[in-house]
Amino acid sequence: MRSFNFLICIAALYISGCKHDEQVQPAEAKYTVTNPILKDTLVYHEYVSQIHSIQHIELRTLERGFLQKIYVDEGQSVKEGQILFQILPILNEAEVQKARAELSFAKIEYKNTKNLSDQKVVSINELALSEANLNKAKAELSLAEAHLKFTEIRAPFDGIIGRFNDVRLGSLVDEGELLTTLSDNSKMWVYFNLPEAEYLNYITGPNAGNHLPVKLQLANHSVFAQEGIIETIEADFNNETGNIAFRATFLNPKGILRNGQTGNILMPIPHPNALMIPQKATFEILNKKYVYVVDKDDVIQSREIKIKSELQHIYELETGLNENDRILIEGIRKVKNGETIDPQFKGQRRLWAELNQLFAE
Repeated sequence: MRSFNFLICIAALYISGCKHDEQVQPAEAKYTVTNPILKDTLVYHEYVSQIHSIQHIELRTLERGFLQKIYVDEGQSVKEGQILFQILPILNEAEVQKARAELSFAKIEYKNTKNLSDQKVVSINELALSEANLNKAKAELSLAEAHLKFTEIRAPFDGIIGRFNDVRLGSLVDEGELLTTLSDNSKMWVYFNLPEAEYLNYITGPNAGNHLPVKLQLANHSVFAQEGIIETIEADFNNETGNIAFRATFLNPKGILRNGQTGNILMPIPHPNALMIPQKATFEILNKKYVYVVDKDDVIQSREIKIKSELQHIYELETGLNENDRILIEGIRKVKNGETIDPQFKGQRRLWAELNQLFAE
């Protein structure tokens, strides 16, 4: 009897559950359609780039000797004329003192010879020889003083000190030995390569001869705050790659850019009357792109499209649609080809506002 009652309870729960399920209605599918957007736009082409300081030089010794003082550290900002390194100048100071003494002697000798020449005691040739010895002594003093100055390595321009090249206080350095580098990062030169076809489009396009503004995308995918301008194009193509190098110049007021960095140049290419659709309106079959087109009877038909360029959340079309076509943008996964739907139309203004919101995000 208890088993019979238990079965009745289970049956009642099952029937109750079934009634509950019958009350849950599936959500009505939402089908939104819109027209492609016809609009002038800019498409940014990306090119891998190398970033270089406008001035980047090696600092080398001009004299052999012991490194007596190091006044700066790696990565330090320095001013033009600031002393950076000092080589022990004892021998050079002695050479200067010797040259000064010889110059003093030559001056006295020349003065005496001139007095004797004025009195017709010595010949004009002897006076000329004495004058030559005086000029030689002056030149040797200038040379000794130059060598003494070479013991001080000073900054030729404002910049940032690079890494020291295995030199430390007390190191014996040879003439011409590399000490470090100095970079002027106030402006940066950014080099990038264009294929021949794109070079021809640029050089014959509306921006030919102008300083075209470009953007720089950094390694962390952020866009550098300052815009740059294309200032020069190299003279020759690389025969191995078929590319030619461009150079853009960027101001670097906050010193963010450093010599040797990499990034991507973003070059704006104007596309007048570009026909664009949201990327979410497309689907792919066997590496081909398709959209659902809604005809006048609200029947959907798949249509192949060809993409001309890709923007953020948007495709620019080459072929497949015109601006009057209605395309499905919501509910794509819920329909089949040839199905009749009840579409809701979304105007271009509203659609464009939503896309701009996506751009901002």
